[in-house]
Amino acid sequence: MARFLDQTLFTELAEKANASTRGRHHHNFHEMDEPCHRMAVGLQPSTYVPPHRHLSADKAETLLVLKGRLGLLVFNDRGEVIAKRVMQAGGECAGVDLPPGVFHGLVVLQPDTVMFECKAGPYRPVGEGELAEWAPREGDAGVAAYQRWMLAQFD
Repeated sequence: MARFLDQTLFTELAEKANASTRGRHHHNFHEMDEPCHRMAVGLQPSTYVPPHRHLSADKAETLLVLKGRLGLLVFNDRGEVIAKRVMQAGGECAGVDLPPGVFHGLVVLQPDTVMFECKAGPYRPVGEGELAEWAPREGDAGVAAYQRWMLAQFD
């Protein structure tokens, strides 16, 4: 059965992301064991998406902004920003295709943002060497300051 990425879904995701302590909420279009994972993600400005990478050769990742605006930061292995881009629904840049092994992080630039994410399954939690050692982990004391720094890259 067809499942639509429509305003009803976007509103539901924004509301659930707003109610979430993490400031985001996923809607999976896939089963966890499927070879292609497809999801819509509602994001609020409070969410912290720490710099990370996917080391498996099959874990390229495509992100498309369906509603709102995101800031994408691409880092080298030392934590230096090597690329940044505002991704906006209907804007100059609506998304990115990231190869495996590239450190990246996101900041939400507009409330009620929704993105579509696609990458190879099955799901594997972020593993050894995939979270950036030079950035705080979700829940760490330094998150607020680091998140402000990430946001300031788009002023």
